[in-house]
Amino acid sequence: MTAAPTTGPGGDGRKATVLLSPPPTPNGPLHVGHLAGPYIAADVAARAARLRGERVLTVCGLDDHQNYVPAKARQQGTKVREERDGHAARIRAVFERAGVHHDVFTDPLSDAAYRAAVDGFLQELVGSGTAPVREWRTPVCARCPGTPHHAYVSGRCPSCGSGSGGGTCEVCGTHTTAGNLLEPRCTRCGSLLTGQLTVRGPVLPLERYRETLCRIWAKAPASPAARQLLHRLLDRETLPEVPLSYPTDWGIESGATPGHRIDVWAEMALGYVHTVGQRLAPGAAGLAAHADAWRGVQSLWAFLGRDNAFYYLVLFPSLFAACGLPPEVIGGLVVNEFYRLSGEKFSTSRNHAVWAHELLEHDDPRALRAFLCWDRPAPHSTDFTLERYRRVSAEWDFGAEAATGDAARSMARERAAQALTLEHFDAALAARCLLVPGGDPVLRGVLTGTEGGESP
Repeated sequence: MTAAPTTGPGGDGRKATVLLSPPPTPNGPLHVGHLAGPYIAADVAARAARLRGERVLTVCGLDDHQNYVPAKARQQGTKVREERDGHAARIRAVFERAGVHHDVFTDPLSDAAYRAAVDGFLQELVGSGTAPVREWRTPVCARCPGTPHHAYVSGRCPSCGSGSGGGTCEVCGTHTTAGNLLEPRCTRCGSLLTGQLTVRGPVLPLERYRETLCRIWAKAPASPAARQLLHRLLDRETLPEVPLSYPTDWGIESGATPGHRIDVWAEMALGYVHTVGQRLAPGAAGLAAHADAWRGVQSLWAFLGRDNAFYYLVLFPSLFAACGLPPEVIGGLVVNEFYRLSGEKFSTSRNHAVWAHELLEHDDPRALRAFLCWDRPAPHSTDFTLERYRRVSAEWDFGAEAATGDAARSMARERAAQALTLEHFDAALAARCLLVPGGDPVLRGVLTGTEGGESP
């Protein structure tokens, strides 16, 4: 699953294009909706860029420290590590079977250097005053310990009224916390949050980065839904302060605030700073050295579902700026909408899914990759059914090279090549140009996972 190493600027002076795809949470297996969203798309984009001769670094991993992992173990009556390890193995196997390769694949629970670097970065930010220590109030459960955040709280979104957990609202993308959710409840015991707790810990004041965010997204591509979310935030008189750690039971222990664990989304951003920095300058130590290593990055692109937009649109660029990364490193976001199954959103928690590992046990991964590009939920939601997948993919013969007119073939290739650039990424359009008789076999291999796998 690991491609050729990427260290520093290439021997010919080329900088790296970094492609991020969100680390999947090992609280369940990957379903077809996950693959149809960021994972196959990022792999297709990387393969196409390598065929163009670009130097690419793909980054993913495991989202070990989401508290959805212990929540799932609690629900199943299993040990947390046992629950995590089983799902992690299935996630890795699906990526391998589907031909989704990553140059960097983080494994936080097994990587002590990663954990130490993330903690060290936060301590530097706190020590410099970049992440000031503040007191803030949060609703708490009278029966359960710790602070209710992410998987430990549910309620209604303060912006659109939809049901939401802590983190972000899946409908409108609003950043949600126990403090701003309507009618917040503890998901561990079901009680309304009637208590109040004063927490003292580091925060990131997003208002400091308003101008930076405006400068980034004035030029970097993002989906209409992401831009609407950004506009709603910027319409506020003051952007929120986001806690970077909590007194809780899961996550990297914080040296900056004893008794706290680092918020998983802050960890993710700081983890990117570390893993990319180490890849470009092995042995780099401290924020300044890592920021210097990032001078070897040409641009940073993230592939993600719309429910993660707040983090990649606002929180991560702000934390990157706090760490000393130049704003111009942000290339853009490639955002997908939700993939639906028979009219309803794929859902791990409701077991409403077609599991990728089960489908790939007997299906040709080339056919599945090609269909999920063809049916990709972008720029709007699409609906998966097994019947339509079987019917459509049965018409494709990946070994055939039927003749077609030269002019039509040339036009189709040009449209497909344009649709596979990062600035104009549209896997569905590329698939429609390539999965036809006479479609360009090399670019078709980018969709199916047989071409463009290694950096030149």
